[in-house]
Amino acid sequence: MNLILLGAPGAGKGTQAEIICAKLNIPAISTGNILRAAVKDGTEMGLKAKSFMDAGALVPDEVIIGILKDRLSEADCANGFILDGVPRTIAQAEAIEKMGIQIDKAVELSVADEVIVERMSGRRVCEKCGASYHIVNKKSKVEGVCDCCGGKLVIRKDDQPATVLDRLKAYHEQTEPLVDFYRQRGKLAVIPFNDSIEATTAEIMKALEA
Repeated sequence: MNLILLGAPGAGKGTQAEIICAKLNIPAISTGNILRAAVKDGTEMGLKAKSFMDAGALVPDEVIIGILKDRLSEADCANGFILDGVPRTIAQAEAIEKMGIQIDKAVELSVADEVIVERMSGRRVCEKCGASYHIVNKKSKVEGVCDCCGGKLVIRKDDQPATVLDRLKAYHEQTEPLVDFYRQRGKLAVIPFNDSIEATTAEIMKALEA
């Protein structure tokens, strides 16, 4: 099953992607992780991305989609995948369609802005493997230490309140139109806000079976 997770930054996409990929045995693919991997591996698209990142510019759609295409051609995507953080724009969604990638379902996690600001200030990320945690909802076994690899857990600059408000504004302007894009194609499932991770997962699984 080929899935897209939609929702504002901090809506819980990363957490749900990890849980669902374990349930369905498919990889969760986040833009940030594949960008970092492509840059680190020095792939052709990775080097292109690095030139934009080093200049402090946004990586253009064609480079993001090129890196995504490379990643989706790997063997672990044969039975499906979950996309988290891509597409971000209608142009990216159209480029994915042009690549011939069939999307089965776009799942929107619907969460109010004020809940997101509160939620994101508690986020922690492993600086080594990228695993995500939360000081209230998803604690690591040892405070400040990643359960997966023992790496140090840090607060990303992106999770500071002022940055969060900027990112929410960008989301509403650029990415929210994707909800209508996938609704028009009959592929949208809207999951209303629920504070429980387990209840949200159950709602998503129910929507995937519909």
